[in-house]
Amino acid sequence: MFAIVRTGGKQYRVAAGDKIVVEKLAGEAGDKVTLHDVLLAGEGGDLKDAAKLTVAAEIIAQAKGEKVIVFKKRRRHNYRRKNGHRQNHTILKIVSIA
Repeated sequence: MFAIVRTGGKQYRVAAGDKIVVEKLAGEAGDKVTLHDVLLAGEGGDLKDAAKLTVAAEIIAQAKGEKVIVFKKRRRHNYRRKNGHRQNHTILKIVSIA
């Protein structure tokens, strides 16, 4: 069985046993999380009523993404700015869809 869930403004296709990387969620490693915003669910070609479903997940780790360098420059004006950013992520393991 699979489900489409929305968290952090993005949508993910998940099934039991999958590991996904989502925007940071509150909690420590080992905590249980329930994702209530299920958009679509099904098994094979059959679709199920997603209004009654929830997705249970477990937090594996809190991590940071790759560094993104933001460099601004204006020619001939001696203007240079260099900033870096690392986004916080949560790694989830999908336990069940119920």
